[in-house]
Amino acid sequence: MKKICLTLTLLGMFAGGTFAQNQLDALRYSRLNPSGTARFVAMGGAFGALGSDFSALSVNPGGIGLYRSSEFSITPSFSTTTTESQLNGNFREDSRYNFNLGNVGIVMTNNPGLKNPNSPWKNMQFGFGLNRIANFNNRVQLSSDNNASSYLSSYPGMANGKSPNALGRFDTYLAYSTDLLFVVDSATWTYGVDLPYGGVNQRKTIESKGSMNEMIFTFGGNYNDRLYIGATLGVPFIRYEEVATYAESKLEGEGTVFKNLKRIDNLETTGTGINFKFGMIVRATNWLRLGGAIHTPTFYSSMSDTYSSSLTSGFENGYSATESADGYFEYELNTPFRAIGSLGFVIGKSGIISADYEFVDYQTARLRSREYDFYSENESIRDQFQKTHNMRLGTEWRYGALSFRGGYAFQDNPYKSGVNSALTSYSFGLGVREQNFYVDLAWVHSYYDDEYYMYTGLVNPAYTTTTNNSFLLTLGFRY
Repeated sequence: MKKICLTLTLLGMFAGGTFAQNQLDALRYSRLNPSGTARFVAMGGAFGALGSDFSALSVNPGGIGLYRSSEFSITPSFSTTTTESQLNGNFREDSRYNFNLGNVGIVMTNNPGLKNPNSPWKNMQFGFGLNRIANFNNRVQLSSDNNASSYLSSYPGMANGKSPNALGRFDTYLAYSTDLLFVVDSATWTYGVDLPYGGVNQRKTIESKGSMNEMIFTFGGNYNDRLYIGATLGVPFIRYEEVATYAESKLEGEGTVFKNLKRIDNLETTGTGINFKFGMIVRATNWLRLGGAIHTPTFYSSMSDTYSSSLTSGFENGYSATESADGYFEYELNTPFRAIGSLGFVIGKSGIISADYEFVDYQTARLRSREYDFYSENESIRDQFQKTHNMRLGTEWRYGALSFRGGYAFQDNPYKSGVNSALTSYSFGLGVREQNFYVDLAWVHSYYDDEYYMYTGLVNPAYTTTTNNSFLLTLGFRY
């Protein structure tokens, strides 16, 4: 039931006509699904005890200590995201394609031993660049007849007792201005709508795009070929865009003046944050490596939402009307702390097996603003989210210059109850590595389940399954 209320909040934010930052915004920007280099992705992201890969610097900065030479890498990527939905027995499917940059970065090494042969510090390293840590590209379609409610069913209750000038700017006033909400009694300001008990066909498309990318600055070192330590300053930045298009038309045989309506909601979110990551890797034996890392919360102090809505009505007499509204809001977001523990097994020069465990408590995310206290939203975060335990597994086997890789990743369900929205990924890849350059390829397949509601009210949920396939190519050069 809590998950149903949570999803109703999100869909009601757009279909119901009000805009607000809520617990699902906090989850969207807290739940990471890192991309990066092809080698990192192919091994399931399980690099907490391995290092010597640029994307690993966003997981365990201690991995920079294993670099022996300077290196530059860049990873173009192509992905396709498909969402299947089932609503009242009606099946819909849609896809979205995206070209992006998984990573670009450089690591520079220095050997203090050249000046002081007795120094236990074998290498010092500095790295900077960009890693993609989340992808928001998706398209969802929902469609069904509804004989229980209409999009406008809740509007009279929201408007009753208010004069037209006091109606909600993004909901009831839009409906009033387009004659979808009409006055029944001006003495008491009582309102009505056509078809309050349904008898309509409803369709909705939610199209989203954007990403989270993290600019990183990492410094680390190699102490006596046993201890590798590092620290990363991360500067993630968010770009999220969503267009939700809702259409409703009366079913054949309904004798009302109302014919159809169409509402379009646009949202654009941007934000820049800062976080710190600290990590180390210990070479316990020649075949065993132990890793650990701590990530502070990310502090987004400059989040902003720009949003707009338009509502168009159509009637049997040929009359139609359109009304629009625009808004802007600034706020802050703190995402959860993370802790990571890792194991790496090095099997001579032939193979690697690695595993990461990650702890994330989504209950600790917080929304803040000087203009609004976010009390109920932060209470919902505490009540509806939970502590999660994520796992990543990876392996690599080398045959001369050729390497074969595989990986598995599991992100635990962030919700206490309701649909299980755990994310599962499988990945494979191969690479060719020579002395001064390398080329890596990877494919990753991931999927998760979720629920969507068209709007708040008497409407059933649509059950969805979202599948993503990404293909990555990394080019690297050592010098």
